[in-house]
Amino acid sequence: MKKYTIEQEELISSSTKDEILPIFKIGQKVRIKVPIKNDGTNPFNEKNAILIEHGEEGYIKTIGDFLQVIRIYEVHFIEKGVIFGCREEELETVENDEFYDEMEEELKWIREHRAKKEAEKQIQSRVT
Repeated sequence: MKKYTIEQEELISSSTKDEILPIFKIGQKVRIKVPIKNDGTNPFNEKNAILIEHGEEGYIKTIGDFLQVIRIYEVHFIEKGVIFGCREEELETVENDEFYDEMEEELKWIREHRAKKEAEKQIQSRVT
């Protein structure tokens, strides 16, 4: 059985339609694979109205859950000036290369910085 980190466990989906862990990351550019219709949850448009056309591109803003089992990606469509929730099967990545995760890069730098400071602290305590 595969072991997950605490951060990964919080992202695990109970839905059988979603991947176990999110396949998209916050800040990643994505494209809509199918037109998104108003299922009645958007009060500013008529029910069944097309909210976002196929092929529109946006950026993942947050990752959340609906009914604690369905993963929803909040996607910011900058050119349209709107944000909508989308399912994994409705999205595809736009970037062909490996996505650069700025958050992970920052965390890596912080860990290395802390380790360096701790090593300097230990050397200093041995000297005195």
